[in-house]
Amino acid sequence: MNVDIHKSWKPHLDLEFNKPYFKSLANFVKNEYKNHQCFPLGNQIFNAFEHCHFDNVKVVIIGQDPYHNYGQANGLCFSVHDGVKHPPSLKNIFKEIESDLGISYPESGNLDRWAKQGVLLLNATLTVRAHEAGSHQKMGWETFTDAVIELISTKKEQVMFLLWGGYAKSKIKRIDTEKHKTLMSGHPSPLSANRGHWFDNKHFSKTNFLLEQACEIPIQW
Repeated sequence: MNVDIHKSWKPHLDLEFNKPYFKSLANFVKNEYKNHQCFPLGNQIFNAFEHCHFDNVKVVIIGQDPYHNYGQANGLCFSVHDGVKHPPSLKNIFKEIESDLGISYPESGNLDRWAKQGVLLLNATLTVRAHEAGSHQKMGWETFTDAVIELISTKKEQVMFLLWGGYAKSKIKRIDTEKHKTLMSGHPSPLSANRGHWFDNKHFSKTNFLLEQACEIPIQW
């Protein structure tokens, strides 16, 4: 497995990459990609770290698994490639932005534009076997991404953490809430959203307000 991340992350994560669990994880992922169809493409596994530089991180959005159908996952949580039909959760994210900020629903579901503004779009598990949701869970990825959350919490100041759904909310124990702001709501999936746990959370306007309070440039969602 080729660990392709922006140089700004390397001083902070090199130690993690050399731990026994990560070496075991890398071997597992290498074998999975060799013997099965897996997503995202091998050179996109670490896209969240390539497109959002450590020095620029000001918002963290935590997902769980990459999309597991062909052509969707691009290494950024909730994001899909240009030209790909928007999955239901992403549709609900865009609908909430439309309602919250009056921004027109976008044509592209590629959230790279957010990442470049300092939004780390971090799935807890960075790979998945095709059409088998959760197939790469509990193999070491969560240990790595928990370490990333703790790194940001320790080394950065006044970062916004958006925790959507029970799994993301469980990560609050990794975050110093004295230093950082957290916003929590239901997950944007139809199951949660249709029960009233997602829409009207206004997380996008609240995030920008809090960024401005911290003298940061707001995100162009």
